[in-house]
Amino acid sequence: MLPLIVFAVGIAVYNYKQDRNDATRRVLENVRSMRLVLDSEVQRMTGGLQVLALTNSLRNDDFQNFRRIALGFVDQYGKGGLVLISDRNGRLLFSSATEDTASLPPRGHIEIIEKVFATRSRQYSDLFTGAINGRQVLTVEVPVFRNGEVIYDLCFSPPISIFQDLVEKQQPDKLWTVSLLDNKGIVFARAPNPSETVGKRASPSLYAEMFRSSEASLPAVSLDGVALAGAYTRSQLTGWTVAAGVAESSLIAPLWRNIAITSLIGGILLLTGLTFAVRMATTIARGEMLHDLLIDELNHRVKNTLALMQAIAVQTFRSSSRDERTKFEGRLGALAEAHNLLSQEKWAGSELRHVIARALQPFLLNNPERIRMAGPAVPLSPRLAVVLSMIVHEIATNAAKYGALSNETGRVTLEWEVIADAPKPRLRLIWTEIGGSPVTAPVQRGFGSRLIERSARDQLGGEATIDFLPRGVVCTVICTLDETR
Repeated sequence: MLPLIVFAVGIAVYNYKQDRNDATRRVLENVRSMRLVLDSEVQRMTGGLQVLALTNSLRNDDFQNFRRIALGFVDQYGKGGLVLISDRNGRLLFSSATEDTASLPPRGHIEIIEKVFATRSRQYSDLFTGAINGRQVLTVEVPVFRNGEVIYDLCFSPPISIFQDLVEKQQPDKLWTVSLLDNKGIVFARAPNPSETVGKRASPSLYAEMFRSSEASLPAVSLDGVALAGAYTRSQLTGWTVAAGVAESSLIAPLWRNIAITSLIGGILLLTGLTFAVRMATTIARGEMLHDLLIDELNHRVKNTLALMQAIAVQTFRSSSRDERTKFEGRLGALAEAHNLLSQEKWAGSELRHVIARALQPFLLNNPERIRMAGPAVPLSPRLAVVLSMIVHEIATNAAKYGALSNETGRVTLEWEVIADAPKPRLRLIWTEIGGSPVTAPVQRGFGSRLIERSARDQLGGEATIDFLPRGVVCTVICTLDETR
């Protein structure tokens, strides 16, 4: 009996090592997925702030009118958000919290303001104590341009609770520890025990490793003293780090349980033969953990794909201009938003109005009434939802730069209908602009126009036409609807 038990225990230990390697890989894939979710949220926040920076009221120093727009932006993030405008020296010119700017203290964290003016690009801060509310905050900062020169720093301090909610939603279960850390390794959101750990430096085992490379798997000890099989990855967008780990005890417990079961069953099955005993031991040892592994891998497959696209984009555009990076990141952000919407619906498709509203959200901050949408309820397959989201984002971006959304008076009508005069029903979507800048047909077709036309033709099997009429641009997209369940 003893040789059989030793043999079965050896198999259990071998399988434990294999399953532990699988668990370590799963932790790394999870932190990559969490980083993608974090980047998507921050990118949406940054895009909205960049739209605010383009408003005429701000560039014309009309802070009274700008207050209404800024408060609309802050309201979507809930209580605790704050928009600030400061000059090069850190002097506050505007605060969404009060109209009495004369009594406001100088801006805190002056270094990030200097970096915005020096680099002429967006910046993301580390955790610091805000000068106005005295609370620990993070900021997203973008430059405001006038005649090609940076005139202001536009700052948004979102409620820290946004990031805490994100961590708690992404935590797979209570045996996992998930943390968000700034560029200096300071925790700004965590599960579990956020009240005891936010504001503290990462545990020594993680802190010693996280600055050596942008991503790694490692054994670590949490701030709570729990041994973890962990991993971390750093965002190329913000420089912030996502770290997570599963308790080592949850991996070792099945080993001891399986060894005990194997020993018991090995003795009982000795009478029926060695072959049957080994088969049962192997099945019992591996079954439960392999099942959990396959379920987790299925749930995160799509988000891991988007994380890979994010990494490729960062490498590809490292030496490109800021405008090219902004355009590509906007398109990638639109794709991520479409995937987030589909994830909420468990990839069963989505409704056309929801897809359009999600794609147009950054362009509705100044005045939600500027874009009027009308049309019936149209269920979309996942394929159509993703492609149409990209097309609508591209049309709206062009309108914000050159068309009806580039001033305060322009208006857009977005109408759609289902045409049922063919074997398969078709969708016709019409974007009509009025009141924008004077329209002249471009000499050359830009990349955005080609993207719209090719996406409609090659990916939707339909067509897109863009007419540059004197009163404004009219874009028509026609495609065949897929069957949805």
